Amino acid sequence: MRWRRLLLAVCCWYALDSQAQDVYTFKFATLAPSGSTWMNIIEDWARQVEKDSHGRLVFKLYPGGVAGDETDVLQKIHFGQYHGGAFTGYGIGHVYAPARVLEIPFLFRNYAEIDYVRQRSMSGIEAGFHANGYELLGWMEMGFVRFFSRKPIRNLEDLRKQRIWLWQGDPLGQAFFEATNISPVPLSITDVYTSLSTGMIDTVYATPLAAIAMQWFNKTKYVTDVPMANGIGALLVSRKFFDPLPADLKALLRSTGQAAGVRLVAETRRDNEKSLAVLRQNGLQFLMTDKDVDPAEFARIRDQAALELARSGYIPQPVFDRVRKLLGDYRASKPGV
Repeated sequence: MRWRRLLLAVCCWYALDSQAQDVYTFKFATLAPSGSTWMNIIEDWARQVEKDSHGRLVFKLYPGGVAGDETDVLQKIHFGQYHGGAFTGYGIGHVYAPARVLEIPFLFRNYAEIDYVRQRSMSGIEAGFHANGYELLGWMEMGFVRFFSRKPIRNLEDLRKQRIWLWQGDPLGQAFFEATNISPVPLSITDVYTSLSTGMIDTVYATPLAAIAMQWFNKTKYVTDVPMANGIGALLVSRKFFDPLPADLKALLRSTGQAAGVRLVAETRRDNEKSLAVLRQNGLQFLMTDKDVDPAEFARIRDQAALELARSGYIPQPVFDRVRKLLGDYRASKPGV
């Protein structure tokens, strides 16, 4: 009997020790190039998780689009080849499209408005990701998007004359261009640099930081001073990978992911401002200022794009209406701002 008890104790210890030593590898893909602000923070996040989990949860990172466009990554996540990634609004739209209400063109004027609306919308966005098979680990931003062109763009009429890239398969981008009466050139984001080089396109849209990170700014001469929209992003993990994790590793991934998201938002905003100075130092000219645009025309484009997105079911009208109300409440509380 004594030997049986000893054997049972050894078996229990071995089973518990084996469970404690299980290593989970989180395969994480992103378009962010190595050395970029986004990738540096993601690498810091990965190191922290490995350290705090004592090596039980480790990241395997796939930066710079090596895993393909965001739709490719999502498909590979579906088949278990990857487990998550850092996605722009384009990828987010393939998981939970209503979150992209925060990217409606000409909606926000500044970061304070964005923060106010986002904070009051986040619970619904998190629930939407969860219902569609993902967990939101951290929120991030691309920043305010501008047009980068090889020819001067001083107004909307000039914009209509360009060969403008459209991220292939992006309903929000398509709705914007239809509302602006522009026929864009649909391409995967991985084909943009080459297409700028060959002249297939002469205009792209990006944040200042992204244009530098992707080296698109080297192929353009002009930047619109008026932003088009605020680009969003998210750190996502598939529930197929997340749900089976031990409770302590789930909590660790959530807490560190949220902290990484806070840092990503803050440093992206800071580096986008720095990038504007870098663009000027490299000789890019800023055109199409506030004096060159008609606010009423921008509002018409915004509302027409939103209406089309609602008709298609991509962003339901009540979602847009709620955001407009939140924005109206904020502006009413800040008269003169």
